[in-house]
Amino acid sequence: MKIKRTLFQLKILLAGILLFQIQIGLAQEDKTSGLYKTIMSKDSLLFNVGFNTCDVKQFENLYTEDFEFYHDKDSISDKARFLKTFKNGICSPTRKYNYRRELIDGSTEVYPLFKNGILYGAIQMGTHRFYEYTAGKPEQAGSFAKFTHLWLLKNKEWKLARSLSYNHQMTSSTAGKTNLFDNEQETEKWLKENNIPALGIGVITEGKLKQIKVFGELKKDISAPYNTIWNVASLTKPITAIVTLKLVSSGKWDLDEPLYKYWTDPDIAKDPNTKLLTTRIILSHRTGFPNWRFMNESGKLDFKFKPGTKYQYSGEGLEYLRKALEKKFHKTLDQLADELLFQPLKMTDTQLVWNDKVDLSRYAIGYDNKGNAYEPTQNKTANAADDLLTTIEDYGKFLCSVMNSEGLSKKVFDDMTSHQVETKKNKYFGLGFEIYDLGNNDYALSHGGADKGVQTIFILLPKTKQGLIIFTNVDDGYKVYEKIVNHYLGENGQKIIDIETK
Repeated sequence: MKIKRTLFQLKILLAGILLFQIQIGLAQEDKTSGLYKTIMSKDSLLFNVGFNTCDVKQFENLYTEDFEFYHDKDSISDKARFLKTFKNGICSPTRKYNYRRELIDGSTEVYPLFKNGILYGAIQMGTHRFYEYTAGKPEQAGSFAKFTHLWLLKNKEWKLARSLSYNHQMTSSTAGKTNLFDNEQETEKWLKENNIPALGIGVITEGKLKQIKVFGELKKDISAPYNTIWNVASLTKPITAIVTLKLVSSGKWDLDEPLYKYWTDPDIAKDPNTKLLTTRIILSHRTGFPNWRFMNESGKLDFKFKPGTKYQYSGEGLEYLRKALEKKFHKTLDQLADELLFQPLKMTDTQLVWNDKVDLSRYAIGYDNKGNAYEPTQNKTANAADDLLTTIEDYGKFLCSVMNSEGLSKKVFDDMTSHQVETKKNKYFGLGFEIYDLGNNDYALSHGGADKGVQTIFILLPKTKQGLIIFTNVDDGYKVYEKIVNHYLGENGQKIIDIETK
């Protein structure tokens, strides 16, 4: 049989059928309805028996003769081709792995199809996950995928006529029973319950920013737009790091050259430790500086230990690097960032200084956990460690460029993602980024930000080209991280949470 329709055309056709049914007032079937239970029983025969046990007869019996299968990774199949591929592939006697399909609870929707008031079919939509295993080894989780099935009632028997399998990825935005982050009304309710004024989420898949979701209000009765401008606190540091590493990649800067050649802070001019400071030591937070000098009783910068010997997070270190860069290149950090990042990536809503370009109508004011607003921090000069203004879209562009190693040499990227110093079990600092060891040679890059009225974080999974951005504008916004990370990053997200909480 020659199949003329494309996957896109069929999705349009099914979407049109579904839209038509909804427009004339037919909602999805309740889970207690006879139709819903019938379709779910057919689904169980198809997968729990047919797929999971390699019972080919289930497919032969449940498919119409003109069955068509559309797969986003493996083209189009008719019934004969599908059965042949199933027998010789997944269910081949010489196969290395066994496979299991699991339907995600709460993801299934069933819509009836009528003609002249008579039921003739149903559309089933849902999300499922696939697992693989070999004898004597633990089962390994595979990809999630969405599916759409067209079931037809033929001679009083339900047959599967069309099957679409698409959006295969290692995480699922619909994994689990919750509709949070997909249902705006439910998400807004959840935010209010947790006293979160506004929430921004960016989802990266296949190395590209695929979703931007912004919920909540900037202030009473003013919804936060998708291009809300956020102060992201210490998410400024990765910007400074990448500006520097791009200069290293182009041969204009050296990771291991002593910085006293360009800059020496007057507070530590007479301390011999000053000559030990390098860019590598600063980007891996091993300077020996406190986080900020004002934390010292004297208010002056000093060393708490010999540079390079251990870890201590320090904003002062990034500021020290900024001054060295500015001295050598005779440009401010915001000028360097504009040339190397913001302009090339078209990050038009991102800046390191507060000026009249800031669109106040889109700015997310920070709040304490009692709902009191903070005055915005209005830096007139760039701070290398804090107070970047940006949007989910702009910062997502930046993170995608990092993940794809744009403008970084292989050696520099390898240095950036190597374990420069251990900060806790399975967690390290590389160059400008925290690194989580996820096992099986997998890892995540991350960084968080926290100030008055600011809680932000991102997580990147370079090997699977996935990522997640979370921006909030309240003191305790971190309390919603776990649910969001689990929702979008699944098992890898849970591994990161376990590392943080153990």
